[in-house]
Amino acid sequence: MEEELLIDKNCVELITADQAWHYNIMPQRVDNDEISFYCLKNDSLIEEELELLYGKTIILEEIDETELRKLLITYYPVNAKAKAGISHFSNDFNDFLPKIISEARALNSSDIHVETYEQECRIRFRVDGKLAERYRFSKEKYPALVNRIKIQAHLDIAEKRLPQDGRIIFKQDNDKTDIRVSVMPTLYGEKVVLRLLNNNMDSIILDRLGFAPDQLSHYLTAIQKPYGIILISGPTGSGKTTTLYASLKFLNKENVNIMTVEDPIEYTLDGINQVQVKDDIGFSFAAALRTFLRQDPDIIMLGEIRDKESAQMAIRAALTGHLVFSTLHTNSAYGTISRLLDMDIPPYLVSSTLSLSMAQRLVRLLCPHCKQEESFSNVLLPGTNKLEIKTHYRAVGCEQCYFTGYQGRKAIYELIPITSDIAEKIKYNNLSVTDLRFQSLKDSALELVISGQTSLDEILSYLL
Repeated sequence: MEEELLIDKNCVELITADQAWHYNIMPQRVDNDEISFYCLKNDSLIEEELELLYGKTIILEEIDETELRKLLITYYPVNAKAKAGISHFSNDFNDFLPKIISEARALNSSDIHVETYEQECRIRFRVDGKLAERYRFSKEKYPALVNRIKIQAHLDIAEKRLPQDGRIIFKQDNDKTDIRVSVMPTLYGEKVVLRLLNNNMDSIILDRLGFAPDQLSHYLTAIQKPYGIILISGPTGSGKTTTLYASLKFLNKENVNIMTVEDPIEYTLDGINQVQVKDDIGFSFAAALRTFLRQDPDIIMLGEIRDKESAQMAIRAALTGHLVFSTLHTNSAYGTISRLLDMDIPPYLVSSTLSLSMAQRLVRLLCPHCKQEESFSNVLLPGTNKLEIKTHYRAVGCEQCYFTGYQGRKAIYELIPITSDIAEKIKYNNLSVTDLRFQSLKDSALELVISGQTSLDEILSYLL
């Protein structure tokens, strides 16, 4: 397509997805007395039916079939995958909430953002880590949608000045989705974020997450020790919780007592005792850990080390013969060690309890249906030595990936197993990154490019 086709997103809601795919039309713009549609064929019968349906003059503009299908996939994606019973909302706004949740689930979205601004409102989905706008609608409809979300989440619809948090259990057919709801007052009204929590543990297996063979070997060795601390670092949304639960699933045996304290509980797993933090009544991570030590645990998972107190409790648990898993918000595996020392944890305690420090990120994978191979050699990539790469792939976009060029994500890791030599250096607080030999996040990202799983554009931030 040489020139991008313009779509007024305000008119997308004029028709349902079923109508769009049935007539092969895409609403382009709406004026007072007429509606313009892109179409596959300028058919007078379709024009007459649409005029009867909407009571306005209908203008049909023919476009190429490929371009029309791209628009339909982009704005009405669920029907493209033939998801039964799911369609975009039309004039019936009352059932809009279950429809957007259904669509988000079909697209494997992790979050739904419901936002209001001065003139209009919008809804965005986070898919594969990236936000994409799905709907725009008038401000008149916004309060009704927010109130419906609040009612479902058992929140106070009269309270519009303070943040609120709630939970929705969304059921469809035989599936159940746990949704965390966060409401925040903003300049033009309340913003709502719905976090769709994945309760399905069937596909979460350690050797499928993205570990290189030698990394997996080091990791399995560390997590099968009877005591010590396993720390995973990375920003929000980097897959730390998934890695933790894959580890617990691997270790979950009848003769092992596993206890977790989380905020929130994102997965449920039979055989594990899970506890939810309740800061409003003083039940913090540290308070839960104190009680855990009286519950005869073998393995403890602490959702996050947030402060010095929770760090000290995790160290104490490891010293008394427990295996402890937790996370920290640092940028690298080496940074995790430094952060513990910055929290005034004595170096000798860190050296005697830390078994493994690991950092991870999530990288989008190229769509296997449309990725395009390009050949080159002697390419100087930012932050790297000159590499000889025979071929690489770039993102293109097709119906299968909703024209994003990417489909799914994979974790990349950097691991620092705490050997006796490294522990000795930590003990005397003289460890530097030059003392370590490990596969960095940059190295792991480059391997995905070389193997054709992702693009250079996707990993560029790791090379700078």
